[in-house]
Amino acid sequence: MPQPKKEKEKFLYLYGPVPSRRLGLSLGIDIVPHKNCSYDCIYCQLGTTDYKTTSRKEYTPVRGILEEIKTAVANKQRIDYITFSGSGEPTLHSGIGRIIDGVKKMTSIPTAVLTNGSLLHQSDVRNDLIHASVVLPTLCTVNQEMFIKIHRSVPQLDIMEIVRGYIDFRRMFKGLIWLELMIIKGINDKPEHITGMRSVIEEIAPDRIHLNTVARPPSEDYAEPVTAEVLERIKAMLGSKCEIIAEFRPPGEGHGDGDPSESILSIIQRRPVTIEDLIEVSGLTRGEIIERIEQLMKEGTVISSIHGDRRYYRT
Repeated sequence: MPQPKKEKEKFLYLYGPVPSRRLGLSLGIDIVPHKNCSYDCIYCQLGTTDYKTTSRKEYTPVRGILEEIKTAVANKQRIDYITFSGSGEPTLHSGIGRIIDGVKKMTSIPTAVLTNGSLLHQSDVRNDLIHASVVLPTLCTVNQEMFIKIHRSVPQLDIMEIVRGYIDFRRMFKGLIWLELMIIKGINDKPEHITGMRSVIEEIAPDRIHLNTVARPPSEDYAEPVTAEVLERIKAMLGSKCEIIAEFRPPGEGHGDGDPSESILSIIQRRPVTIEDLIEVSGLTRGEIIERIEQLMKEGTVISSIHGDRRYYRT
């Protein structure tokens, strides 16, 4: 007699694995509530910041997060990285160090922290990230006026203090640092902007420099992408460690049993996605994806918008 299919686990703090341009199939950990962040970036794909803060606290329970990770790892699905990202700034969580250490005790899967880097000037944050495998901070400028224009941060943050935090972290951190440069058309794409950052980047000494631009619908319409030619010019200025990060296109892998609509919605809640993104992460056909997207749109759960020449879906 065939055994009934096991119902798919429903997680509060995890999503994916989802295809990532840099991290393969990434199991995301969402440890801070939606858009709790120290920044309100003009290019953010998640929209405007709901609660702008630098206050660190245990926004979500460490024990509950670790229990979910243990369950996800036990499912034996492919996970290339366990990634702290989601819909808020992860270093705002005061327990992120305990979570990273807990993950290391239960699995050899590497951990990655996607961070805006705004709190790395604080010693407690640097100590919390010390056992991560990869830390991926962002740098857009070393000019305070431009910093405010791009990030619209809490008032007390100073870009050069943040940069010194990056340098201090590099001196103590034994893992990898992949520094992301987000380039925005007409704002920080001029040669003099890149020249200004170059000496600072040399001091930070990242293992890789990732050039990015506004690939998904941004918080502000005036945050526009630069061309491939501009990115190539900047890459040439920054040397051999620099690479232009492209869309990651792994073979489709399913997410096991359960309601595919729930998996689709879980991904859309974290970031705008295309039909192609959903095909790759769900293992469903184009027709099946479109059918479920149309149902979610009828329910008013999901909306669509055009950015560049692609249609994106988001909550």
